[in-house]
Amino acid sequence: MKVLHLNTSLLTDAPGRIADDIGKMLISNGHQSYFGFGREERPIVSTPIKIGSSFDQLHHLILTRTMDRHGFGSLHATRQFIEQLKQLDPEIIHLHNLHGYYLNIRTLFDYLKSRGKPVVWTLHDCWAFTGHCSHYVTANCYKWETQCHHCPKKRSYPASWGLDNSPRNFKDKKAIFTSLPELNFVSPSYWLAGEFKRSFLNQYPVQVIHNGIDLNQFNPDNMLDESRKIKRFGNKPLVLGVASVWGKYKGLDDFLILNDFIKDQATIVLVGLNDSEMKRLPETIIGIKRTENVHELAALYATAAVFVNPTYADTFPTTNLEALASGTPVITYKTGGSPEALDENTGFVVAVGDTTGLVARIKEVIQRGKPHYLISCRSRAEQHFNKDNKYLEYLSLYESLL
Repeated sequence: MKVLHLNTSLLTDAPGRIADDIGKMLISNGHQSYFGFGREERPIVSTPIKIGSSFDQLHHLILTRTMDRHGFGSLHATRQFIEQLKQLDPEIIHLHNLHGYYLNIRTLFDYLKSRGKPVVWTLHDCWAFTGHCSHYVTANCYKWETQCHHCPKKRSYPASWGLDNSPRNFKDKKAIFTSLPELNFVSPSYWLAGEFKRSFLNQYPVQVIHNGIDLNQFNPDNMLDESRKIKRFGNKPLVLGVASVWGKYKGLDDFLILNDFIKDQATIVLVGLNDSEMKRLPETIIGIKRTENVHELAALYATAAVFVNPTYADTFPTTNLEALASGTPVITYKTGGSPEALDENTGFVVAVGDTTGLVARIKEVIQRGKPHYLISCRSRAEQHFNKDNKYLEYLSLYESLL
């Protein structure tokens, strides 16, 4: 079997890492895996195929910023990529994130329609069925159920500083994405599957396959040695927060509020910050820039007393899974698919924006102690989120389609 994955980047975002893991699974089972991507090239096991150039992506960016026509640039780059696909002739094309300034969705779907072979699309966010945004819950906007217009998130990714073309985008995306007689969707969470069923894509089947993680990389044995912990982080319990991109909707402001209430009892450590975010931190919060050192990240997860994820918009964050696999309980807001990772023995779900509730639950976890949660957290990760098992579900899906 020959499968081609399509995503914005390689490994540097969660969809890219998931696609790479599926590719590894395919190759280990005797199949072929290829990976079409727009940017952020990294060494991978699948055969990579670069789409377009930095100049092409800049043009697509300008089109988005001025005309709000994200997904409708990159015409020449997409045509060149399709010529490569015609030579490769994969049996399955597996779509991931199509947004990201690198693809022309109309040209791509014209090709997919002409070839008549199975297409799988894993939705990692909501962009496929809105007229603009990738997440709408922070704006409490549900116009996408009928017709997008006057977009309240026009300045959010993929940001437009000029026109609001959300009505046109909605109409065009609906026509393009529903043009295939057969299209097989996968959602990483039950929450997103429920949203999908209220969208213009609801004529297609959707299957839930939760994300998986590497249980060998993330495990309770990866703790920082005591000398390093004392030297850098002190003796207090660690409250960990991790994000690839921070900001208001990942809860950075909420952590600043939490710090005022727990700084005498615990030390907050935030991973994934940029320079400007680092400057915002008080001395009592330890900030770490974005790292691709999985060993360092795994050690922080395993050392932390609790992982806190005050996200305001998320599909099914893998950070929750990494914490559980490390034996660390999770506290998250009740948003999107984030609560689906937990049960009553592995953490707490708090109302969105309830920082008082976060403080109370953090203190409760610290008082009980991490050993109270460790076995349950690790067991839940082993039973439900082992990538070696989860991504075999994709293999079963591919085989059923062929």
